[in-house]
Amino acid sequence: MKVFFLSKKAMYIISIILVVIILAVVFISSKGEDLSSVFLAKNKLIPIYSVETEEKVVAVSFDAAWGDEYTQEILDILENEEIKTTFFLVSLWIDKYPDQVKAIVKAGHEIGNHSNSHPDMAKLDKDKIAEELKLTNDKIFEFTNKDTVLFRPPFGSYSDDVIKIAQEQGCFTIQWDVDSLDWKNEGKEQIINRVVSNIRPGSIVLFHNNAEYTTAALPTIIKELKDQGYEIVPISELIYKENYTIDHTGRQLSNTTKK
Repeated sequence: MKVFFLSKKAMYIISIILVVIILAVVFISSKGEDLSSVFLAKNKLIPIYSVETEEKVVAVSFDAAWGDEYTQEILDILENEEIKTTFFLVSLWIDKYPDQVKAIVKAGHEIGNHSNSHPDMAKLDKDKIAEELKLTNDKIFEFTNKDTVLFRPPFGSYSDDVIKIAQEQGCFTIQWDVDSLDWKNEGKEQIINRVVSNIRPGSIVLFHNNAEYTTAALPTIIKELKDQGYEIVPISELIYKENYTIDHTGRQLSNTTKK
């Protein structure tokens, strides 16, 4: 049996490498990043959470799955502010509130797919994922006469299969990097502070159409963003449609031009 001894120089080099690795781990952890996502990002599909851009432009979105009490008031606020946004609709909501779907379309807002029955998409098999997407895409087409290009999975739950099947049906899978958490019904000031303090160029903001304090917070948020020089657009006007990559945080980067 042979025993190998490392020279002092080899030991020194190995020590340096170990120190560099430890420092890298500490640095990444201090940034709050998941190490597994850093090293496995290239092998895992990730939705679009935000967009890298030099322009002060952001997208605002509303998920509609349950209830309709505040939808018209939201539309009135957006009309008054001359802003177009994106509404992600569940098929069951479309069936229950067709007049509101027509109102959203008439107002010029974008409609995205939020599934057929609001399941945890990551727990479904491929056939069921495809069915959830197609049923809602077909239903949205009946109102808009346009193919749906955006999909937001319920609960933000996704898998590689979810993203792949959405792509096959012509949809970008969209998440968010600024969560209003309006569904918690904590009050308008909490919603305002949470959104305004976390916004940055390329952000995608998540609201819900039937949260109690959203309509109270929305005018102030819009004013604050406008005062800061931000333009608010639908998501499809914010994202890159081709020649892009998505980093491990879900930030979409253009491979050719900058916004």
